[in-house]
Amino acid sequence: MNDLLTKSALELSELLQSGEISSVDLTQACLDRIAALNPRINAFLAVDAKGALEQATEVDRKRALGEKLHPLAGIPIAVKDNIVTRGLTTTCSSKILDGWKPPYDATVVERIKEAGLPIVGKTNLDEFAMGSSTEFSAFGVTRNPWDESRIPGGSGGGSAAAVSAFLVPWALGSDTGGSIRQPGAFTGTVGVKPTYGGVSRYGLVALASSLDQIGPVTRNVADAAALQELIGGHDPLDSTSLPEPAPPVSSTVAQTRGTRDASGLKIGVVKELSGEGYSPEVLEAFNRTVDALREAGAEIKEVSCPSFDYALAAYYLIMPAEASSNLARFDGMRYGLRVDPTEGPVTAERVMAATREAGFGDEVKRRIILGTHVLSAGYYDAYYGSAQKVRTLIQRDFERVFGEVDVLVSPTTPTKAFPIGERIDDPLAMYLNDTATIPANLAGTPALSVPNAVTEDGLPVGFQVVAAAKNDPVMYKVAQLVEDVSPAVAAASPATDWEG
Repeated sequence: MNDLLTKSALELSELLQSGEISSVDLTQACLDRIAALNPRINAFLAVDAKGALEQATEVDRKRALGEKLHPLAGIPIAVKDNIVTRGLTTTCSSKILDGWKPPYDATVVERIKEAGLPIVGKTNLDEFAMGSSTEFSAFGVTRNPWDESRIPGGSGGGSAAAVSAFLVPWALGSDTGGSIRQPGAFTGTVGVKPTYGGVSRYGLVALASSLDQIGPVTRNVADAAALQELIGGHDPLDSTSLPEPAPPVSSTVAQTRGTRDASGLKIGVVKELSGEGYSPEVLEAFNRTVDALREAGAEIKEVSCPSFDYALAAYYLIMPAEASSNLARFDGMRYGLRVDPTEGPVTAERVMAATREAGFGDEVKRRIILGTHVLSAGYYDAYYGSAQKVRTLIQRDFERVFGEVDVLVSPTTPTKAFPIGERIDDPLAMYLNDTATIPANLAGTPALSVPNAVTEDGLPVGFQVVAAAKNDPVMYKVAQLVEDVSPAVAAASPATDWEG
């Protein structure tokens, strides 16, 4: 493997700015590794070699002329395939959008292009981001680079696997109930869900509009902070965008890195996010990291958030309800797949039914049916209305405990990555993957998963840090401390011995 690919994005930035390497050479190295390994792990659904190399060439030309460039210019990036890219296919891993090329860019894509980052391609996901394993893609499962027989997590398993396998230095994902953080835990990557509204959702194909959030997928905390600052900040095209600039998370990370000094921090261990359902090896790794933070000077306090016990149930009523509304636009009439009925008159209703039957997978159909049911007149108050009341209780629990501690911590997932096919026919078992990640989406708080251990059988484990809304910097500070006290993850990385 090309040695450049083992370096962090910020290390590559320094090499590019000094002229020691070119963006073309770096981009070509990524494209070569994708060509060699993607047939095995299926992280990418589309690769734009021509577009990426053109962007890299332009960056090198401007740099040679001495023009002022963004510090991150020239570093290749991948984009989850539910974030629209003008002229480059965006399928959401669904047959209903197979081959669709959007006429515009998402705001985050515009900001990436303006900064001069070559987009090498679009990554695989569970269809319309509905899933926890990337097994529900219409274009095949993505495999975990740490163990090809296991899932990489979901829905953003493609972005996580691409970064973990060193196909790209970093990527963008989306997180509705843990779809950046859970794959991060399973693939040994850093996955961040910023504060809701901190990064524009304009151009993200909506799953659940009150829950969705775009965020970074990287191999270390500093890279994640740099990427969040690049894509974050107010966007007038997104009515839920916070009217303020991106928080200064990079400076927080830079001041924290290497100090191992957690003095003054109050860290809350969430009682409800451990115990039954969590594997012993995950809990052991979590407790070791908490002990290390205590030794670094942090004050550790167990806190209780009773409403978290109902978060999973509330989420799987709110999310399908919003999904059933958002996915109503895929009707075979305006764009994407169109299937005419084989018999009888070709009416709009029958075209919609035939198109959706052919275009949507089983998991998407399951959630649309559930969402339509809970929004129906006879069940709205009993289900959707009750779920929203639980959401309010979760928000109040967060407000209360953040009056006592700076951040909350927990295992990111109850278990390590499980074998492909093990839970695909058991939706409830699949949904339980999101137990620890869902509360942050329901409350809109920032949350991050950072690798903190490797199990005896060589699989990574993630540590989740959650902060109060708009307090992303303190989340990054604790995450950097966790990274500093968890060197075993980097040592066990598949970077040097997983060649395909």
